[in-house]
Amino acid sequence: MAEILIGTSGYDYNEWVGPVYPEGTPKKAFLSVYGGLFPTVELNYTYYAMPKAENLAKMLQDGGPSLTFAIKAHQTLTHKIDAGKWQDEAKTFLTALEPMLEAKRLEAVLFQFPYSFHYTPDNRRYLDKLLAYFKGVPVAVEFRKSDWYTGKVIEGMKSRNVPLVSLDMPDLPKLPPLMDVVTSSIAYIRLHGRNKEAWWGEDDHARYDYSYSDSEVEAWAGRIERITEQAQRILVYFNNHVFGKAVRNAKTLIKILEKMGLLGGKGMLNGGNGDSPP
Repeated sequence: MAEILIGTSGYDYNEWVGPVYPEGTPKKAFLSVYGGLFPTVELNYTYYAMPKAENLAKMLQDGGPSLTFAIKAHQTLTHKIDAGKWQDEAKTFLTALEPMLEAKRLEAVLFQFPYSFHYTPDNRRYLDKLLAYFKGVPVAVEFRKSDWYTGKVIEGMKSRNVPLVSLDMPDLPKLPPLMDVVTSSIAYIRLHGRNKEAWWGEDDHARYDYSYSDSEVEAWAGRIERITEQAQRILVYFNNHVFGKAVRNAKTLIKILEKMGLLGGKGMLNGGNGDSPP
Protein backbone atom coordinates (compact mmCIF):
# COMPACT_ATOMS: atom_id res chain seq x y z
CA MET A 1 0.00 0.00 0.00
CA ALA A 2 1.25 3.47 -0.84
CA GLU A 3 2.13 5.66 2.10
CA ILE A 4 0.03 8.83 2.11
CA LEU A 5 1.16 11.99 3.88
CA ILE A 6 -1.24 14.90 4.18
CA GLY A 7 -0.44 18.43 5.31
CA THR A 8 -0.76 22.08 4.38
CA SER A 9 1.18 24.57 2.36
CA GLY A 10 2.66 26.77 5.05
CA TYR A 11 1.96 26.82 8.77
CA ASP A 12 3.13 30.26 9.92
CA TYR A 13 -0.13 32.19 9.77
CA ASN A 14 -1.15 34.50 12.61
CA GLU A 15 -4.80 34.09 11.61
CA TRP A 16 -4.56 30.40 12.50
CA VAL A 17 -4.45 31.30 16.19
CA GLY A 18 -7.95 30.38 17.27
CA PRO A 19 -9.09 28.33 14.25
CA VAL A 20 -6.05 26.01 14.39
CA TYR A 21 -3.60 26.92 17.14
CA PRO A 22 -4.91 27.40 20.70
CA GLU A 23 -5.49 31.00 21.74
CA GLY A 24 -2.32 32.52 23.12
CA THR A 25 0.01 30.27 21.12
CA PRO A 26 3.21 32.27 20.49
CA LYS A 27 4.54 32.44 16.96
CA LYS A 28 7.67 30.52 17.92
CA ALA A 29 5.49 27.55 18.91
CA PHE A 30 3.48 27.34 15.69
CA LEU A 31 5.61 24.62 14.09
CA SER A 32 5.67 22.53 17.24
CA VAL A 33 1.88 22.58 17.44
CA TYR A 34 1.58 21.89 13.72
CA GLY A 35 3.87 18.86 14.10
CA GLY A 36 1.29 17.31 16.40
CA LEU A 37 -1.42 17.67 13.77
CA PHE A 38 0.15 16.51 10.51
CA PRO A 39 3.12 14.41 9.39
CA THR A 40 4.39 16.82 6.73
CA VAL A 41 4.43 20.49 5.80
CA GLU A 42 5.22 22.41 2.63
CA LEU A 43 7.41 25.46 3.25
CA ASN A 44 6.60 28.55 1.19
CA TYR A 45 8.87 31.16 2.76
CA THR A 46 11.83 29.64 0.93
CA TYR A 47 10.41 31.05 -2.30
CA TYR A 48 10.61 34.61 -0.99
CA ALA A 49 13.79 34.36 1.09
CA MET A 50 16.79 32.15 0.38
CA PRO A 51 16.84 29.58 3.20
CA LYS A 52 19.77 29.11 5.54
CA ALA A 53 21.00 25.81 6.90
CA GLU A 54 20.81 26.94 10.52
CA ASN A 55 17.17 27.97 10.13
CA LEU A 56 16.16 24.67 8.54
CA ALA A 57 18.07 22.77 11.23
CA LYS A 58 16.07 24.61 13.88
CA MET A 59 12.83 23.74 12.09
CA LEU A 60 13.79 20.07 12.30
CA GLN A 61 13.93 20.45 16.06
CA ASP A 62 10.84 22.62 16.40
CA GLY A 63 8.66 20.35 14.27
CA GLY A 64 9.33 17.25 16.33
CA PRO A 65 11.24 14.08 15.50
CA SER A 66 9.19 12.89 12.54
CA LEU A 67 7.73 15.92 10.73
CA THR A 68 8.88 15.96 7.12
CA PHE A 69 9.25 18.92 4.79
CA ALA A 70 8.66 19.83 1.19
CA ILE A 71 10.47 23.04 0.34
CA LYS A 72 9.49 25.47 -2.38
CA ALA A 73 12.44 26.54 -4.52
CA HIS A 74 13.59 30.14 -4.33
CA GLN A 75 12.16 32.49 -6.94
CA THR A 76 15.57 32.92 -8.61
CA LEU A 77 15.20 29.32 -9.80
CA THR A 78 11.64 29.52 -11.11
CA HIS A 79 10.30 33.06 -11.55
CA LYS A 80 13.29 35.40 -11.77
CA ILE A 81 15.80 33.30 -13.64
CA ASP A 82 19.12 34.89 -14.58
CA ALA A 83 20.95 32.71 -17.09
CA GLY A 84 24.31 33.80 -15.70
CA LYS A 85 23.50 33.42 -12.02
CA TRP A 86 21.01 30.61 -11.49
CA GLN A 87 23.67 28.00 -10.80
CA ASP A 88 25.10 30.11 -7.99
CA GLU A 89 21.59 30.49 -6.58
CA ALA A 90 21.04 26.73 -6.88
CA LYS A 91 24.31 26.03 -5.06
CA THR A 92 23.31 28.35 -2.20
CA PHE A 93 19.89 26.70 -2.00
CA LEU A 94 21.36 23.20 -1.97
CA THR A 95 23.80 24.12 0.78
CA ALA A 96 20.91 25.25 2.96
CA LEU A 97 19.17 21.90 2.48
CA GLU A 98 22.01 19.88 3.99
CA PRO A 99 20.48 19.49 7.49
CA MET A 100 17.23 18.14 6.08
CA LEU A 101 18.99 15.84 3.64
CA GLU A 102 21.18 14.47 6.42
CA ALA A 103 18.13 13.94 8.63
CA LYS A 104 16.31 12.24 5.71
CA ARG A 105 13.29 14.46 6.30
CA LEU A 106 13.19 16.29 2.98
CA GLU A 107 10.26 15.06 0.91
CA ALA A 108 11.01 17.19 -2.14
CA VAL A 109 12.15 20.52 -3.49
CA LEU A 110 9.15 21.97 -5.30
CA PHE A 111 9.91 23.85 -8.50
CA GLN A 112 6.69 25.78 -9.07
CA PHE A 113 6.92 27.57 -12.39
CA PRO A 114 4.62 30.51 -13.11
CA TYR A 115 1.99 30.94 -15.81
CA SER A 116 4.53 33.06 -17.70
CA PHE A 117 6.96 30.12 -17.98
CA HIS A 118 5.97 28.93 -21.44
CA TYR A 119 6.77 25.69 -23.21
CA THR A 120 9.66 26.99 -25.31
CA PRO A 121 12.99 25.45 -26.36
CA ASP A 122 14.92 27.78 -24.04
CA ASN A 123 12.72 26.97 -21.06
CA ARG A 124 12.88 23.25 -21.79
CA ARG A 125 16.67 23.42 -21.90
CA TYR A 126 16.74 25.36 -18.65
CA LEU A 127 14.49 22.84 -16.93
CA ASP A 128 16.69 19.99 -18.13
CA LYS A 129 19.80 21.68 -16.71
CA LEU A 130 18.05 22.54 -13.44
CA LEU A 131 16.87 18.98 -12.85
CA ALA A 132 20.34 17.67 -13.71
CA TYR A 133 21.87 20.11 -11.20
CA PHE A 134 19.58 18.77 -8.46
CA LYS A 135 20.13 15.12 -9.39
CA GLY A 136 20.20 13.01 -6.25
CA VAL A 137 17.90 15.41 -4.40
CA PRO A 138 14.16 14.65 -4.35
CA VAL A 139 12.33 17.22 -6.46
CA ALA A 140 8.88 17.84 -7.93
CA VAL A 141 7.75 20.13 -10.74
CA GLU A 142 4.56 22.18 -10.96
CA PHE A 143 3.60 24.00 -14.14
CA ARG A 144 0.90 26.67 -14.14
CA LYS A 145 0.55 26.79 -17.94
CA SER A 146 -1.33 24.10 -19.85
CA ASP A 147 1.11 23.97 -22.77
CA TRP A 148 3.56 21.92 -20.67
CA TYR A 149 1.12 19.03 -20.43
CA THR A 150 2.35 17.04 -23.41
CA GLY A 151 3.30 13.43 -23.89
CA LYS A 152 6.92 14.44 -24.41
CA VAL A 153 7.10 16.31 -21.11
CA ILE A 154 5.38 13.48 -19.25
CA GLU A 155 7.79 10.91 -20.66
CA GLY A 156 10.70 13.22 -19.81
CA MET A 157 9.54 13.39 -16.20
CA LYS A 158 9.18 9.62 -16.06
CA SER A 159 12.68 9.08 -17.44
CA ARG A 160 14.07 11.36 -14.71
CA ASN A 161 11.84 9.87 -11.98
CA VAL A 162 10.53 13.37 -11.20
CA PRO A 163 6.95 13.88 -9.96
CA LEU A 164 4.72 16.05 -12.13
CA VAL A 165 2.50 17.77 -9.58
CA SER A 166 -1.23 17.04 -9.77
CA LEU A 167 -3.18 20.24 -9.24
CA ASP A 168 -6.58 21.34 -8.05
CA MET A 169 -7.28 24.89 -9.14
CA PRO A 170 -9.95 26.90 -10.98
CA ASP A 171 -11.19 25.68 -14.34
CA LEU A 172 -9.89 28.59 -16.42
CA PRO A 173 -8.46 28.79 -19.95
CA LYS A 174 -4.81 27.75 -20.32
CA LEU A 175 -4.46 26.62 -16.71
CA PRO A 176 -3.34 23.00 -16.21
CA PRO A 177 -5.89 20.27 -16.87
CA LEU A 178 -7.27 18.04 -14.16
CA MET A 179 -5.08 14.99 -14.55
CA ASP A 180 -3.20 12.63 -12.29
CA VAL A 181 -0.24 11.32 -14.25
CA VAL A 182 2.19 9.47 -12.01
CA THR A 183 5.72 10.02 -13.31
CA SER A 184 7.68 8.83 -10.29
CA SER A 185 7.46 6.51 -7.31
CA ILE A 186 6.34 9.67 -5.48
CA ALA A 187 3.09 11.41 -6.36
CA TYR A 188 2.75 15.07 -5.34
CA ILE A 189 -0.65 16.78 -5.06
CA ARG A 190 -1.39 20.46 -4.37
CA LEU A 191 -4.89 21.84 -3.78
CA HIS A 192 -5.09 25.59 -4.36
CA GLY A 193 -8.84 26.16 -4.15
CA ARG A 194 -11.22 27.05 -6.98
CA ASN A 195 -11.73 30.80 -6.75
CA LYS A 196 -12.21 31.72 -10.40
CA GLU A 197 -13.05 35.35 -9.73
CA ALA A 198 -9.98 36.02 -7.59
CA TRP A 199 -7.43 33.84 -9.37
CA TRP A 200 -5.95 36.51 -11.61
CA GLY A 201 -6.18 39.28 -9.03
CA GLU A 202 -3.29 40.66 -7.00
CA ASP A 203 -4.79 39.67 -3.65
CA ASP A 204 -3.26 36.35 -2.59
CA HIS A 205 -5.52 36.26 0.44
CA ALA A 206 -8.62 36.31 -1.77
CA ARG A 207 -7.15 33.83 -4.25
CA TYR A 208 -6.70 31.12 -1.63
CA ASP A 209 -9.79 31.91 0.45
CA TYR A 210 -11.66 28.77 -0.50
CA SER A 211 -13.14 25.90 1.47
CA TYR A 212 -13.59 22.55 -0.27
CA SER A 213 -16.95 20.91 0.30
CA ASP A 214 -17.06 17.39 1.72
CA SER A 215 -18.12 16.09 -1.68
CA GLU A 216 -15.14 17.79 -3.34
CA VAL A 217 -12.79 16.23 -0.80
CA GLU A 218 -14.45 12.83 -1.29
CA ALA A 219 -13.81 13.12 -5.01
CA TRP A 220 -10.14 13.69 -4.29
CA ALA A 221 -10.09 10.64 -2.01
CA GLY A 222 -11.23 8.59 -4.98
CA ARG A 223 -8.49 10.05 -7.15
CA ILE A 224 -5.90 9.33 -4.46
CA GLU A 225 -7.11 5.73 -4.22
CA ARG A 226 -6.41 5.30 -7.92
CA ILE A 227 -2.98 6.91 -7.55
CA THR A 228 -2.05 4.38 -4.86
CA GLU A 229 -1.97 1.76 -7.58
CA GLN A 230 0.95 3.52 -9.26
CA ALA A 231 2.92 5.37 -6.56
CA GLN A 232 4.72 4.22 -3.43
CA ARG A 233 4.42 7.54 -1.59
CA ILE A 234 1.79 10.24 -2.00
CA LEU A 235 2.23 13.80 -0.73
CA VAL A 236 -0.89 15.96 -0.42
CA TYR A 237 -0.75 19.65 0.51
CA PHE A 238 -3.73 21.98 0.85
CA ASN A 239 -2.82 25.56 -0.11
CA ASN A 240 -6.22 27.14 0.67
CA HIS A 241 -4.70 28.41 3.90
CA VAL A 242 -6.92 31.42 4.68
CA PHE A 243 -8.30 31.21 8.25
CA GLY A 244 -7.22 27.58 8.53
CA LYS A 245 -9.47 26.24 5.79
CA ALA A 246 -6.61 24.07 4.57
CA VAL A 247 -6.41 22.41 7.98
CA ARG A 248 -10.11 21.63 8.08
CA ASN A 249 -10.06 20.19 4.57
CA ALA A 250 -6.92 18.15 5.27
CA LYS A 251 -8.54 16.64 8.37
CA THR A 252 -11.65 15.77 6.37
CA LEU A 253 -9.51 14.01 3.76
CA ILE A 254 -7.69 12.09 6.49
CA LYS A 255 -10.98 10.86 7.97
CA ILE A 256 -12.27 9.77 4.57
CA LEU A 257 -9.06 7.92 3.69
CA GLU A 258 -9.04 6.25 7.10
CA LYS A 259 -12.57 4.94 6.48
CA MET A 260 -11.41 3.69 3.08
CA GLY A 261 -8.56 1.81 4.75
CA LEU A 262 -5.92 3.81 2.93
CA LEU A 263 -4.27 5.33 6.01
CA GLY A 264 -2.61 3.37 8.75
CA GLY A 265 0.51 3.12 10.86
CA LYS A 266 2.48 6.24 10.14
CA GLY A 267 -0.17 6.91 7.61
CA MET A 268 -0.86 9.77 8.91
CA LEU A 269 -1.65 12.02 11.75
CA ASN A 270 1.61 12.45 13.59
CA GLY A 271 0.76 11.75 17.21
CA GLY A 272 -2.73 13.21 16.80
CA ASN A 273 -6.12 12.14 15.58
CA GLY A 274 -8.71 13.34 13.17
CA ASP A 275 -10.70 15.09 15.85
CA SER A 276 -8.20 17.56 17.30
CA PRO A 277 -8.23 20.48 16.99
CA PRO A 278 -10.76 21.71 14.35
